[in-house]
Amino acid sequence: MANSNRLSGIFLLLVPELSYNAPLLFLYRLRWLQVDLRERVEVTAVATQGRFGSPDWVTSYMLLYSDTGRAWKQFRQEDNIGTFPGNTNSDGTVHHKLSHSIRTRFLRFLPVDWSPGGWMGLRVEVYGCAYKSDVADFNGRSSLLYRFNQKSTSTVKDVISLRFKSQRADGVLVHGEGQRGDYITLELHKGRLSLHINLDDAKMHPSSGHVSVFLGSLLDDQHWHSVLIERFNKQINFTVDRLTKHVRTGGLDDSLEVDYELSFGGIPLPGKPGTFLRKNFHGCMENLYYNGVNIIDLAKRRKPQIYSGNVTFTCSEPQLVSATFLSSSSSFLSLPLDAATETLSVTFQFQTWNREGMLLSAWLRRESERLLLLLVHGQLRLTHHRSALQSQALSDGQWHTVSISMGGFQVSLSVDDKPPSTMQLKDIAQPGRSLVIGGCPSVLTNQGCRNPTMAYQGCMRSVIINNQPINFNLVQQGLLGNYSKLQFDICGIRDRCLPNYCEHDGECSQSWNTFFCDCSGTGYTGATCHNSIFEPSCEAHRLTGSASGFFSIDPDGSGPLKSTVVYCNITDDKVWTVVNHNSTEMVRVQGSSLQKPHVMKFNYSASLEQLRTLVSKSEQCQQEVVYLCRKSRLFNTWDGTPLSWWLDRAGERRTYWGGFLPGVQQCACSLDENCIDMNHFCNCDADRSSWENDTGVLSYKEHLPVTEILIGDTNRSGSEAIYRVGSLHCYGDRFLWNAASFYQESSYLHFPTLQAELSVDTSLYFKTTAPSGVFLEHLGTKDFIRVELSASTNLSTTLYQHKCGIKMVKVPHIHVASVARGTASRQRGFLGCIRSLNINGMTLDLEERAKMTPGVSSGCPGHCSSQNSLCHNRGKCIEKSSGYVCDCTHSAYGGPNCKKEVSVSFESGSSVTYTFQEPFSVMRNHSRQSSAIFAQSSNSRESIAFSFLTTQTPAMLLTVNTYHQQYMAIILAHNGSLQIWYRLNRDKEPDIFTPMSLNLANGELHRVQIHREGRDMYVQVSFASLFVRGFIGCLSSVQFNHLAPLKAAILNRGSSLVNVLGNLVESNCGELADKSSSRSFRGKKLTNAAQSDSAVIGGLIAAVVLITLCALGVMTRFLYRHRHERTRQMASVKEKDHQPRPELRYRAELDLHSAMRDSRKEYFI
Repeated sequence: MANSNRLSGIFLLLVPELSYNAPLLFLYRLRWLQVDLRERVEVTAVATQGRFGSPDWVTSYMLLYSDTGRAWKQFRQEDNIGTFPGNTNSDGTVHHKLSHSIRTRFLRFLPVDWSPGGWMGLRVEVYGCAYKSDVADFNGRSSLLYRFNQKSTSTVKDVISLRFKSQRADGVLVHGEGQRGDYITLELHKGRLSLHINLDDAKMHPSSGHVSVFLGSLLDDQHWHSVLIERFNKQINFTVDRLTKHVRTGGLDDSLEVDYELSFGGIPLPGKPGTFLRKNFHGCMENLYYNGVNIIDLAKRRKPQIYSGNVTFTCSEPQLVSATFLSSSSSFLSLPLDAATETLSVTFQFQTWNREGMLLSAWLRRESERLLLLLVHGQLRLTHHRSALQSQALSDGQWHTVSISMGGFQVSLSVDDKPPSTMQLKDIAQPGRSLVIGGCPSVLTNQGCRNPTMAYQGCMRSVIINNQPINFNLVQQGLLGNYSKLQFDICGIRDRCLPNYCEHDGECSQSWNTFFCDCSGTGYTGATCHNSIFEPSCEAHRLTGSASGFFSIDPDGSGPLKSTVVYCNITDDKVWTVVNHNSTEMVRVQGSSLQKPHVMKFNYSASLEQLRTLVSKSEQCQQEVVYLCRKSRLFNTWDGTPLSWWLDRAGERRTYWGGFLPGVQQCACSLDENCIDMNHFCNCDADRSSWENDTGVLSYKEHLPVTEILIGDTNRSGSEAIYRVGSLHCYGDRFLWNAASFYQESSYLHFPTLQAELSVDTSLYFKTTAPSGVFLEHLGTKDFIRVELSASTNLSTTLYQHKCGIKMVKVPHIHVASVARGTASRQRGFLGCIRSLNINGMTLDLEERAKMTPGVSSGCPGHCSSQNSLCHNRGKCIEKSSGYVCDCTHSAYGGPNCKKEVSVSFESGSSVTYTFQEPFSVMRNHSRQSSAIFAQSSNSRESIAFSFLTTQTPAMLLTVNTYHQQYMAIILAHNGSLQIWYRLNRDKEPDIFTPMSLNLANGELHRVQIHREGRDMYVQVSFASLFVRGFIGCLSSVQFNHLAPLKAAILNRGSSLVNVLGNLVESNCGELADKSSSRSFRGKKLTNAAQSDSAVIGGLIAAVVLITLCALGVMTRFLYRHRHERTRQMASVKEKDHQPRPELRYRAELDLHSAMRDSRKEYFI
């Protein structure tokens, strides 16, 4: 090794040509090239070449580093990638700048893969610079005390930085405290660093100013770790090895008061306040600074303000060497035992995350007997035949010491510092010739050695057998025992929960190879608790068919914000989201002034961040402020100083009280130009002794919601104000219907950088007629994710990663719907509509981008045809610019989706009469010929549907009368059976039809549907199997052809067409009507029907409902039809109904270049 000249502060360390040849190969099973830099330096980059003029090179390798050459650690880049790409030929140089520098003396290059046509050949260069440090060694009983010049010091800003490596998992690194209860403690606990700070007086405020922060993991690995603590007032930045947490302390004070001294490495006197762990630190520290003071340098120079207790200034290195068992199926270490030994004692330390595995297997001299040490559900279990000993859970990633002793008639097991557990044997147990640590070797399978669970996977060190330490160097060189799938001189354990990739407070657990997220109670699901289980808005709840009520919504989806509960008002065309706060009642104010104003703060059921997201996603938001005043001004002062105001969501003062355009000191009357005194912009500023009103609606979204209100002019005689700030109301979802239509395969929408760490979630709605096309492509320099529709009409997702690792992908930009020329795929672009495209909780504004992109237009036509199932019960879907609404005019149901039943409970003798208007000639009772002409022009059929329940018979349910003495009636007979009476010819007796003999007056809910087509009548009666008592006289969901008489009676009681007798009470008796089962029956033809029976529709019709009903109940379904259908008539009707209509053909011609049709179904992915 030779050093070059300094180049801009960087040293070039050149290693002469070295390569692997056959003599070197068989010396070690693990082949590596090791570089000794003679002293610790700061390494910033490495470069490699193959062996000169040969087919030998290394194509990938791992980089290990060590201070001692015995305990090694693998270098990992920022994205946890542990391997470096190497060479593709022997002479080219591949240079890698390290993502973070390392301070080390030894480097080891460990080949992973090499030239397919040659062997391993490697030349390396190491780049770096000199590294100097001040080091202090703490033996677990020593400390450094830094004494202040005065009795105590009070600081509002502190900076503490140091580097440490520890031989123990516990120990105090920094501690300081004051008499009033302030303290700061940095300690190592179970391999994690914890920082405890209290800035408040502990006597007056025992816990208000305390904060604890935990960071790091596996920090007792005998390698250097860096720590930085920065505090300014209450703000604290805590950094460990490039991971930072930002926290704020509570309490009232901003300063830290520490008395006399600050201790490092331990606490001189145990049991002081603020002490959470009394063990002193055992290890080394370097470059220890407190507020710019080099503590170790002062101690080395024996300065009077430093007291050094048993501290040395060279770092002692432990002689511990670890081995990693890499495979859970085939890793093992087989060691021989002295045949003359009558007893067995085994001691070792292990570290793992796995809950299952075989740690040790020892054969005994008695045939078929073995002593097994297993990990079962994270607990140690020592077994011999049917006897067993068990310990506490140990699969926590910590080092644990295990001791096993066997001799005579007993076996004992000791774990860590716990007293040993003893197991008595029936016979004397003597060890055999060997024992196996880890799993069973395959060569011993025939001898009965099988892994009860998995083989051990983890780290192990300090193995002592019969008081003889095992030298791993001899094992590695093949001079002692045998092994498989082991890596020596390194513990390869990683904390896969640091950083914690479980989002939204998901709980992380792990095994050796992977991690798991428990999403219980978080409101999220998926591998990393990434996907929200809640709808993003009330508008989305409407699409699922929900009625009004309280719902959990998650406005940012998989974003960082949690869900919140809101009230969704889904009764109108506009779906309103209502967010309440803590004070929605009228508040009376007296005696307030600018010096002592009345202040009310509003705490909403959602956080301000959630409200900001909700407001930004809504089409419009508003908040009513009711303000009544008497001799209480808002602005009327000589200098224009406002006397009252409110704060917006950002805490900014606002002095307008109505409208959507924020003005200065204006009220609603000023906007409407109707103030009582036109010299003022508010009614209250007239300063009258009478009550005046300045109520207004705030609708400027960027300022909502109101967070605080201040009233300042009610301290004069007779002054008074009354106000109420209403709930926040928002409607619409700007992004749910945000869509774009793609007409050209070459068109695409381009969006900026996507920051995708471990998880990427994408959702969208689409519709298309094209058989294939790319929906979405995330492109990076090497990585990409593509979502496409394949030619086989199956939705396919292609995910490609150039690199392996935890971090899934980093991409510099996104292409939506197609790819640009020269990208990774050159696939066919997408033709069709895409809407509501959401990536990682952020909805992309497709419409805005589409306005400036050729081949793409904003919006997507045909919402109704895609979502026609959302308007139920004859509701009509009406197209809107963004979305649709359901018109329930001709439905017996109401609500936003025509699913809400309209029900009425009747008292005895009550009725509803609905009169249907007719053509003027019929109303004037014109000639029979003209009436017949009108009758012939209408359909000879009717459709009737309703639900009822009753316990009384007989009962008239519904009757229909015409102007020409024709009628139909639906009644319950004395025995409770349903009867349908038809009289279509006034000269003949009525037809009486009984579809079934069952008693329907049984207090259960029944659904009746009747359809007459000429002489054929179809009857369906439904019932369910629940018994719910408590309603009296109930009828619901009455439909007569395209009309809903009962609904009209409820909603239009003042209409001249509706006549109501008695008391009607709205009910919900039909809520079970859809939960039905069915049977079918056949019956008669209507024998007395006249040829011109269409007068049932063409005449004047009155529907009379007379019911005495009771309890809600259960439905059954029956179908009745004539045995001899007129096949020829029905066939002609079907042929007529299925004829293509001209408007459909015309609509098809308006198709978007055959890329999509309004009738195409919309899909969600």
